[in-house]
Amino acid sequence: MADKILLALSTFPDAETARRISNQLVTERFVACANILPGVESIYRWNERIEIGNETLVFFKLSEDRQAAFQEKLRSLHPYEVPEIVCFKIEKGFSEYLNWVAQSCAS
Repeated sequence: MADKILLALSTFPDAETARRISNQLVTERFVACANILPGVESIYRWNERIEIGNETLVFFKLSEDRQAAFQEKLRSLHPYEVPEIVCFKIEKGFSEYLNWVAQSCAS
């Protein structure tokens, strides 16, 4: 089961936007859960300028078979022109939790 679960990360301009989009993704079963971490300071290059700003980071847990649909849905909801959407395979974890993630994302 562990090789079928992903951790996805995305940043948002504020906690309210992150909360609204995360709620929709959980409600529509694209993800099992979302952990919202406000107050992340980001430093990045955008349009050849160095930008510094506060963002909200979200950890999403989802099944690998929902990855394409999740990315498409998140992209359609996200306010950024080029949103951060990065996914990592979960190598190991508590099997009952991983099974819960898979069941919670089942379409």
